[in-house]
Amino acid sequence: MVALSPRAHKIQMILGAIGVVLVLLMLIVYPRITQKPTTQLQTIKDRGYIKFLTLNSASTYYQGVDETNGFEYQLGLLFSKYIGVNARFTTASQFSELYPELLYGGADIIAAGLSKNESNFSNAVIYGPPYHEVTSQVLYRKGSVERPRKIDDLYGGSLKVISGSSQARLLRELQHKYQDLAWIESDDIATEELIEQVEIERIDYALTDSHEIALQRRFFPELRVGFELGRTKQLRWAFNHAEDNSLAQAIDDFFDIIKKDGRLNQLIHRHYSHVENFNYSDLQTLNTNMRNRLPRYEELFRKTASKYGMDWRLLASIGYQESLWNERAKSPTGVRGLMMLTKATAKQMQVDNRMDPKQSINGGAKYFTHILKRIPAHIEEPDRTWFALASYNVGYGHLEDAMKITRFNGGDPDKWIDVKKNLPLLARKIWYKSMKYGYARGWEPVIYVENIRKYYDYMVASDLKVKADLMPDDKQSGIVSRPIAPSH
Repeated sequence: MVALSPRAHKIQMILGAIGVVLVLLMLIVYPRITQKPTTQLQTIKDRGYIKFLTLNSASTYYQGVDETNGFEYQLGLLFSKYIGVNARFTTASQFSELYPELLYGGADIIAAGLSKNESNFSNAVIYGPPYHEVTSQVLYRKGSVERPRKIDDLYGGSLKVISGSSQARLLRELQHKYQDLAWIESDDIATEELIEQVEIERIDYALTDSHEIALQRRFFPELRVGFELGRTKQLRWAFNHAEDNSLAQAIDDFFDIIKKDGRLNQLIHRHYSHVENFNYSDLQTLNTNMRNRLPRYEELFRKTASKYGMDWRLLASIGYQESLWNERAKSPTGVRGLMMLTKATAKQMQVDNRMDPKQSINGGAKYFTHILKRIPAHIEEPDRTWFALASYNVGYGHLEDAMKITRFNGGDPDKWIDVKKNLPLLARKIWYKSMKYGYARGWEPVIYVENIRKYYDYMVASDLKVKADLMPDDKQSGIVSRPIAPSH
């Protein structure tokens, strides 16, 4: 065997080391080359959470007194549960930031009431299936300007829209035909503030989405809708393009499922149905009574609600629906007092004097809590509260009858949206003759529940606004003083 020279031995050692390195690199790199690339959806699942980008508003996402709420927030939670991850929400400070933030990778999905072709960035993203329809409406204040009925009526007035929104794009398209049309675009205000500027007469008109206007008009009874502009818009989520369609397919499948099983309709109903036909003169009366009558009873409502684990504003809303906070209220049927208790209910709740506001409020809270406990445990909030309110008005037996009719008619007896459609049938002989508890004026509890939801919303909004006004500016981030519906 010929011995290697020192130089040859050194070369051999170097080549051997290179070989070892190459083998190690192959062991590391080859599996990655042969392994299938991770899909967009799998990346989210591996991360453990999905990132939603939204806006602070009553229709999207807001931080209430006790918990986070909002239509888009609840929808996002449903989707995150569907794909098996947690949900994280980030709010953009203004509408114009949404699309750039998504494109730069700041979120997986924009959930903020978007519509196709509303932005210069629309072609750079993918939109999911539609989940709600809205229109663009011209808002004005009664008594400040004449009602506008067409575009020409806007000439000479101050019209404002949010920069980057579908309304701004619509106006630019209309200006080709209506050359005298002028408007102001602002990128530093939210929809609520835009609407409020009409109320305080800072501007004459605002153009924004119908569902946003519906939620806010309850708090500004002099605001009116002049006319609708443009076509109906279909609201959608937006997300980035990817090499695969896994996220897009998951979103399509999710919306298909919740449309078919009724959860989407239930969510829309929960957040918007109780504001569709708001009586604005009723709101003015409520506002007056909140100033003149409520202060006499507020402390009683607060203490009693705390005793029974209720939201005091819900208890006060029941009292307002019953008597307009009149402790001397009486009815021809014999119910009386601030909570309008019957003799039988008062006796059951150990109320000696129904005209005593302290006893009346305590009796009403005790009775509502008693009813709430009778509602089947599997019925979730907020339906559980709506059922209890209906029972408070019409009696638990009639509510059970309505649930049976709902099941017979193919509805879900555990959902208020379905049961409220069938409650009025208790006034029809063809239905009530076969029911255990017989005839009932079934339309009354439907109106009763919807009224209390409206009163509760207004009271929560007023309460939040007072807290926000007292809070330092640097602490107000994320607080939106426009509730949707009670959640407890």
